[in-house]
Amino acid sequence: MAGLKLVDSLGREHALAARPRRIVSLVPSHTETLFALGAGARVAGVTDYCVHPASGVAGTTKVGGTKNPSLRRIQELRPDLVIANKEENRRATVRALEEAGIPVFVTYARTVHGALEEIAALGRLTGQEQAAGQLVEEIEEAWAAARARIREPRTPVIALVWKAPYMAVGSDNFADALLYESGGCNPLAGRPGRYPRIEAAELEQAAPEVILLPTEPYAFGESDRLELLRLRCPAAQSGRIHVVEGELLTWYGPRMARALQHLSALLL
Repeated sequence: MAGLKLVDSLGREHALAARPRRIVSLVPSHTETLFALGAGARVAGVTDYCVHPASGVAGTTKVGGTKNPSLRRIQELRPDLVIANKEENRRATVRALEEAGIPVFVTYARTVHGALEEIAALGRLTGQEQAAGQLVEEIEEAWAAARARIREPRTPVIALVWKAPYMAVGSDNFADALLYESGGCNPLAGRPGRYPRIEAAELEQAAPEVILLPTEPYAFGESDRLELLRLRCPAAQSGRIHVVEGELLTWYGPRMARALQHLSALLL
């Protein structure tokens, strides 16, 4: 290979003499994607939150959390590339790694299309272009099917991400884009912040027809669903409050086709 040039989400061009053989992934969804593309053998290190695929990451060196990974441990792995994300990882981490001479490819997908571009980029980085193309095609088919089922006006939906205080999906993030492409509209999209705080009374005032309770980052469960059924809003009155697999809402990669199918069905 003569060389590889890719531009990351910060607009920085990366010129690699060869495809990386030792990758440290600081992004759980990208870790899963790398394995799904058949590039798991190139993954030398992952975060404590990189739990999928379980069989793939079980024997892979852990470097700590996404916000405060061990820079020493990463350096000891001698990676020729680190994959990071603008939302999940800290700027200081990226800067410290680059100052140590380790190139960092930063991602930041906030749309379904952007996520597909990042899957293609991971395919190019690892020489798995064909597998990436097949995965992108599978997601695009599910996306087209979801669009075909959309009814106007779209279904008002609020997805909570935290409790005590409640925090919800706002705008300018992948989860909001995924809900829109699945047929939803977000009553909180105009609020400041990407994940605004919201009181129970404000939830009622927003009048969502569907409320989603993902199992991560906060582990919502059945007791939370029953608690919210006491609200005075359309979602509670119709019983359309659903506990959903958290990764479907926030992880881009091999889960996206199933996410579009599942969320589209919930929002019909």
